[in-house]
Amino acid sequence: MTDPTARQAETAPAEAENPTAPEQADPVAEARREAAEFKDKLLRTLAEMENLRKRTEREVLDARLYGIAGFARDVLAVADNMHRALEAIGPELREAGDAKVKALIEGVELTERELLKTLEKNGVKKFSPQGEKFDPNVHQAMYEVPTADQPPGQVAQVIQAGYMIGDRVLRPALVAVSKADQKAAASANDNPRPGGGGK
Repeated sequence: MTDPTARQAETAPAEAENPTAPEQADPVAEARREAAEFKDKLLRTLAEMENLRKRTEREVLDARLYGIAGFARDVLAVADNMHRALEAIGPELREAGDAKVKALIEGVELTERELLKTLEKNGVKKFSPQGEKFDPNVHQAMYEVPTADQPPGQVAQVIQAGYMIGDRVLRPALVAVSKADQKAAASANDNPRPGGGGK
């Protein structure tokens, strides 16, 4: 049998070693601290969810607008071939051709217009920058053309039209860029204007 006084004597030294037992924390302060932590976590989660919602909306919009870019790029080859076919038909053939040839030409022209209209309906627009200032972001220079008619750095000739999808370049326009005509500049320097104070 154990003596209850012996048990009390055993616990007494432990209490004597730690005379200042920790006071119990204030439950209201603890609850407020936890509430502040939960509120902070809730606000962070709400902010993350809002950012995720906005990002998802952007991605869905981009997918809707630019998702057909690969397909549209492949269809451009068809549009180019139709355009080349129509350019290959000279004005003589258009005029001298019989009714069947004229009907065929009109059919190809109608098909090209419908194709371009369908591309535009899906956000793909054709552009031909003839006479515009050269922009390496949307134009691809193939060669330079010396000319006195245009200032240097202008699109002198469009070799192949470009296409945009939304605000992005689907295919740059292939262009020839004007440069200063060295012969015209040299002859202007050799032959000063009368009354211009030349030697």
